[in-house]
Amino acid sequence: MQSVQDIVRLANEARTRIKEVSPVESFALVDSGAILIDVREEKEFKAGSIAGAIHISRGQLAGRIGNAVPDKSSPIVCFCAVGHRSAIAADTLQQLGYLNVTSMAGGLKSYLVSSSDRKSA
Repeated sequence: MQSVQDIVRLANEARTRIKEVSPVESFALVDSGAILIDVREEKEFKAGSIAGAIHISRGQLAGRIGNAVPDKSSPIVCFCAVGHRSAIAADTLQQLGYLNVTSMAGGLKSYLVSSSDRKSA
């Protein structure tokens, strides 16, 4: 099991190679047809996720993404709890040849704040 420090370090390295978007930008991408992938662990996903998200934990991503998203040009938005694992996942997807991948900055936590702001606007 990786330590939190290792995950943060890997995420910061990945951020130099990927595109991160705000939750608001994520809303627009999903509204335009992007595939939303929740890379958190199963128990986290079962506790609640974003409607329409596909669950593929970060550890299973390389083995399962081809069945879930066979078209490597499909737009994908990855998210996790706070944005670290999704940054690593986006980097992994790019290494696997996916061309249009983003990571939601701040993860589900920021999404929920932005979502409630969006509803009250």
